[in-house]
Amino acid sequence: MALFARNKLKLPAPDAALPGRPDALPTALNHFVNGRPLAGPFPEGMELAMFGMGCFWGVEKYFWQFSGVWVTAVGYAGGFTPNPTYREVCTGMTGHNEVVRLAFDPKSVSYSSLLRAFWENHDPTQGMRQGNDFGTQYRSGIYAYGDEQLMQAQASLEEYSGALAEAGYGRVTTEIDSAPEFYFAEDYHQQYLAKNPFGYCDMRGTGVSCGSRASS
Repeated sequence: MALFARNKLKLPAPDAALPGRPDALPTALNHFVNGRPLAGPFPEGMELAMFGMGCFWGVEKYFWQFSGVWVTAVGYAGGFTPNPTYREVCTGMTGHNEVVRLAFDPKSVSYSSLLRAFWENHDPTQGMRQGNDFGTQYRSGIYAYGDEQLMQAQASLEEYSGALAEAGYGRVTTEIDSAPEFYFAEDYHQQYLAKNPFGYCDMRGTGVSCGSRASS
């Protein structure tokens, strides 16, 4: 059991990851709450964002209620196994993170506002865990679509690192990278907390704010 726990806290080498499968898993076509297509097509002008903040159930619920967000979907990204199942991700042997991908209208909500929501609604200093959930799939991550998002993400990291340190938190462990391939999670995970209103959610905020620049 102790060895299994250690493995879940360490990313596997690419050649040690589970093999996965060539075909995508079947999943829902439309959002359970707003009926919009999870995979698009998205309205003209929409942009994508992707975040890992721990268990994706609560994170997705938070963002589907966020003004300016058009649609959300949960899935797996950042690892090595193509088209993984949830059970495979939970072994720690895919390298994937539980993530939420959202399509948003930049005329209604800025990417910097989404970054602020990211930093202030989970603890980005916990490494391979979030609250009571531990394992590589619960790590903090920002996966940027394009150079502009990547630049904003890096700037927000610098800004919030100082604020979190002043508030008594440890070193920020958030990974920031260009958006990898997104693999949709199974149907029952999509909008899970709308289908199961009393379901488990361990989403926690830091209460740390960096003021108007992060919220603009």
